[in-house]
Amino acid sequence: MPEEHVMKAAMQRYIDSFNAGDAEGLSSLFADDATIEDPVGSELVEGIEAIAEFYRGGVKVVTEMSLSAPIRGSHANAAAMAFDFKMNIDGKEYETGAIDVMEFNAEGKITSMRAYWGPSDTNMPAWES
Repeated sequence: MPEEHVMKAAMQRYIDSFNAGDAEGLSSLFADDATIEDPVGSELVEGIEAIAEFYRGGVKVVTEMSLSAPIRGSHANAAAMAFDFKMNIDGKEYETGAIDVMEFNAEGKITSMRAYWGPSDTNMPAWES
């Protein structure tokens, strides 16, 4: 099980990599067999290749990400963070508030990322999973 400070540091690198537009840095945080569910209820993104593709698209539209509260750890292999992010899609600006819960392996790599946000947490038009 990774130590709490390792998980928190990885989550901070996640924010920093998004703000730097670094898709490779983002995908390097994940284990080869990791999954992403963003938002929860949508189709899983499975495996490092699919995750790399997911973030190559993500950094093209996310313009800013900032923590809403400190990153929180756990007594196990998970941590969570509340944050806000701005996106530019087809020249239109959108804002969303989210909470990501990530689970980690013993090496400190993310094995699962689940993003919690819903229609009332964003000003994007209707979104379907």
